[in-house]
Amino acid sequence: MTRLLTLANIVTLVRMALIPVFVSSVFYQQLPTALIVWVIAGLTDLLDGLLARLLDQPTALGTILDPMADKLLLVTAFVVLSMPRPDFHPIPFWLTTVVISRDVFIVVGAILIFITTGFRQFRPSMLGKLNTLVQLGLITVFLATRIFHRYTEYLPALYYLTFAIAILSGIHYIFHATRLLNEHNIHA
Repeated sequence: MTRLLTLANIVTLVRMALIPVFVSSVFYQQLPTALIVWVIAGLTDLLDGLLARLLDQPTALGTILDPMADKLLLVTAFVVLSMPRPDFHPIPFWLTTVVISRDVFIVVGAILIFITTGFRQFRPSMLGKLNTLVQLGLITVFLATRIFHRYTEYLPALYYLTFAIAILSGIHYIFHATRLLNEHNIHA
């Protein structure tokens, strides 16, 4: 029997536990605290995969939990930071809609593929990983510009970059899933 609570999985659970701390920090206008919590959560994203590989402790739970933690963290951050606020201009709602819609589209597609074919060996693509990295970076920069009241003029370019990567990675996942399914059908 494989261990469920490996060090990597515990780190992933810590990331999930930081989500309400992040939301509370934003809600109570403690943006420096929110930024610190955000950076720690982002570092746990790097750390959990590294630990699983270094300690040779990959688990089925970790392969599900890690992307789930990423999506929960990012979706929550986009939603909370796109709400109208008196203290700063929020992330544009159109961007939040695209980010969330892309993720919903991919998850629903994966579920439908699993239900109809039984295929479940979806691996993240490099473009998908880049999408996550860009979104993490955008939230980091967004919070920093709000704290230090500088460089806000660069945010629109980051919004459009995030939009473009989300769209491209969403389209890429369609081709990626099709290729994986074709490989699966050839070997089946």
